Amino acid sequence: MKSEILYEKAKKLMPGGVNSPVRNFQSVGDTPRFISRAQGARLYDIDGNEYIDYIGSWGPMILGHANPEVLEAVRRAAENGLSFGAATEAEVIMAQLICDLVPSVEMIRMVNSGTEATMSAVRAARGFTGRNKIIKFEGCYHGHSDAMLVKAGSGVISSGVPSSLGVTPGCANDTLTAVFNDIGSVQDLFANNKDQIAAVIVELVPANMGVVLPKPGFLQDLQRICAENAALVIADEVITGFRLGLGGAQEYYGLKPDMTAFGKIIGGGMPVGAYGGRKDIMQQIAPCGGVYQAGTLSGNPVAMAAGIAQLTKLKNNPQIYSHIDSLSAKFSSGLRELLKVTGVAATVNAIGSLSTLLFTEQEVHNYTDALTCDTKRYGRFFSAMLKQGIYLAPAQFEAAFISYSHTEADIDRTLECAEKALRAL
Repeated sequence: MKSEILYEKAKKLMPGGVNSPVRNFQSVGDTPRFISRAQGARLYDIDGNEYIDYIGSWGPMILGHANPEVLEAVRRAAENGLSFGAATEAEVIMAQLICDLVPSVEMIRMVNSGTEATMSAVRAARGFTGRNKIIKFEGCYHGHSDAMLVKAGSGVISSGVPSSLGVTPGCANDTLTAVFNDIGSVQDLFANNKDQIAAVIVELVPANMGVVLPKPGFLQDLQRICAENAALVIADEVITGFRLGLGGAQEYYGLKPDMTAFGKIIGGGMPVGAYGGRKDIMQQIAPCGGVYQAGTLSGNPVAMAAGIAQLTKLKNNPQIYSHIDSLSAKFSSGLRELLKVTGVAATVNAIGSLSTLLFTEQEVHNYTDALTCDTKRYGRFFSAMLKQGIYLAPAQFEAAFISYSHTEADIDRTLECAEKALRAL
């Protein structure tokens, strides 16, 4: 295959032959396919193979690949120049859109990735509170900044590396870890670190140890405990923002976090992130306050154009969410039925247009539960699906994403392929 030849060349030029670890298919024991183009719900590799895509660039392509309105917005913006390093009207339009759609966000700052967004939000929380320590949850992934690579999820689990070399002990010491869905573990950390915790950062719906749903009342209790201890809640909505509805997971669960990190969907496929929240916190960011953060390409006009087009499309077409949620429910329920029919030990966690098929006999509510998954078995399932033209995440602990371009016929075909793959295990 051309993909195999290109991969051998890539490995000599880039670590693992890729620019992001999960792309090299190591955790599923396969060879990466090099993609040449995408359209709607389809990917096409350099060997001419066509796949129904359930990654969607890991979430941003909620409308599907190469959406005409997004592409046209990008073309118009690019014709005026790719980058100015100066203020533009598009940045103001984007800021207004997000603030209008997410009530907890009173001010916002654009950055270039989800990692930048979470890293900057943590710094702002520390600067605002004058405290150093942060609580995160085991298995939640908040990007690859030093403070967040402590018991992280996603590719870090898949690669068998629980944290990362190069993270200093001092940095790790300021990051405390709690157990998701266990409010007692949070209370214990606050009790043992009185007046030292600046914030709790949390994926409101974790999607990097597989999709994991918060138990009823857990997020509300978390918000209450933080308020009682004068600590901030940072909602990581890089994945869930504008995917579980226009207001994201915080609207879905009726929360009002102090700060929120965004990414993926707000860029329409371009490299974009953002963090925002209460005005009194955000006014501590330079040049207004002493918390420094800057970025040459932040608010890039082409990226802003793509994001504005996508968010506007979502805002003006509420049927998009009913469509993707309905298809995802069909997908998830179909998988659950196939597990019963085939007798394969696995569970399906799903919410909205997000889902994960987890190869474990038990329900998955936290990081420890997720570690019971049979990743090698998932790898065999993944490869069997790929051979049939179904492109799932090349890692057990990622999510499947449904887009507006998927159809019922796509789901039916995928379930037919899944039955063959499950029976072959």
